[in-house]
Amino acid sequence: MNRSVLQHWRKGALAVSLASVLALGACAYNETLGRDQLLLVDESALIQASQQAWAETLRTQRVSTNAALNNRVRTVGERIVRGANLTDRSWDYAVFENTSPNAFVLPSGHIGVTTGLLNLVQNDDQLAAVIGHEVGHVVARHAAERYSQTALTQTGLSVVQGAAGDYGRAAAAFGGLGAQLGVLLPFSRRHELEADRLGVDYMAAAGYRPREALSLWRLMAQQRQGSTPEFASTHPSDQTRIAELEAYITQRGW
Repeated sequence: MNRSVLQHWRKGALAVSLASVLALGACAYNETLGRDQLLLVDESALIQASQQAWAETLRTQRVSTNAALNNRVRTVGERIVRGANLTDRSWDYAVFENTSPNAFVLPSGHIGVTTGLLNLVQNDDQLAAVIGHEVGHVVARHAAERYSQTALTQTGLSVVQGAAGDYGRAAAAFGGLGAQLGVLLPFSRRHELEADRLGVDYMAAAGYRPREALSLWRLMAQQRQGSTPEFASTHPSDQTRIAELEAYITQRGW
């Protein structure tokens, strides 16, 4: 079978497969978010691709051997995970030597933080805001939802078909990991604001100060004036993000 025919066959098979999923109903209710989500991507396949990407990233990027930095990230991360009652799943953390203030999460529960971000945050509460935000993306299944939304708008629905390969290619360039590797597409404005709210919920439950999340995003806004950190390069404007998060924190009495 020549390549062109094979590609058409794969696209057709995928379209039929996803059509079957749609026929059965592709919406799932996410209790944490309190809303339905369009989910066409198999979670196990997404996790497998994420694990491959993590292994490739550890192999190709400069991983910090600074014990203090790695211990700091792991300690804050574990507190957030306990506060969020998510100890029933596996989480892993790594610090990457990169001057850009950056962080990323994979659906498999792998979290990466750069030395640039650790140099930017002023205390562990602000680091907890970052990690809480990333954990929020995983719990909210934003990666799977973003894939599914994009799949419906891509010719041949090739985004779903090529998920594993796309993860591998994304892992080759660390500069885009903060905004892309978790989903290979920027999270939507809605996703970012949901992750913000979940993140401060987890901060409070873990004993961190939720209002330090506002200080974090103000630092990010200052950083953006000179350049655009990948971690801050998503849809909500700094002003919108800070205003909405402040309203939520005030509503919760924090």
